[in-house]
Amino acid sequence: MHDIALDALTTGYRTREGVRVVARNLTETVPPAAVTCLLGPNGAGKSTLLRTIANLQPPISGCTRIDGIPVDKIPPHDLSKLIGIVLTGRGNTSAMKAEELVGLGRTPYTNYWGKLTADDRRIVDEAISQVGADNLRGRLAASLSDGEMQKIMIAKTLAQQTSVIILDEPTAFLDFPGKVELMKLLRRLATDDGKTVFLSTHDLDIALATTDYVWLLDRDGNLETGDVESVGRRGSLDRLFACDGLRYNPSLRHFEINRT
Repeated sequence: MHDIALDALTTGYRTREGVRVVARNLTETVPPAAVTCLLGPNGAGKSTLLRTIANLQPPISGCTRIDGIPVDKIPPHDLSKLIGIVLTGRGNTSAMKAEELVGLGRTPYTNYWGKLTADDRRIVDEAISQVGADNLRGRLAASLSDGEMQKIMIAKTLAQQTSVIILDEPTAFLDFPGKVELMKLLRRLATDDGKTVFLSTHDLDIALATTDYVWLLDRDGNLETGDVESVGRRGSLDRLFACDGLRYNPSLRHFEINRT
């Protein structure tokens, strides 16, 4: 397990017009060997925060540290063995078969030519089976639906065998049973394999029923963290998401809709 800490982290973008700050001075630690969901309304900056933590974009100030070391000081090859990332985009993979795409997860461990060993292929097979995608192995990525591609990209990250997995909206394109199965898989990875799982999602009820901790990010860049029970009891979920006819029930850990 590796310690991931936000050290006075300010996220945002540098443009020609200046600096656009999204969230300011965040100091927090991602709980190890657990599932943590980053929740917030559209435009709050959840994707920006995830990308900054994963060193895919630079912070405005402060840093993310892994075991005390700033992520931008860790060589990319070493960082790829620590953090696996699943984003929502497809990338330039349309001509690849699904199995080949999952095999890219072994890149940090292969030789210069990227040749997979028998052990690498075993790990790829296990990753594909874990996400229930055995029927997709020989399909071209271009032929996969968004939900099918999401499964393959998650399998690719599992094949990478990192202790930290960061996912941006991993349930976005899945049907309801698929959403539940994915969250159950992420829980098993945390509880059985000791992986640190950090994801953003808009599927509030599924997230709250299956996650260990929540990070709540509002549009002003304020961050509140805690386990689901304590955050619910404080009324924080209601303050962030409740509207006319929608209220959070902390005892049942889900939002209730008043149909009248």
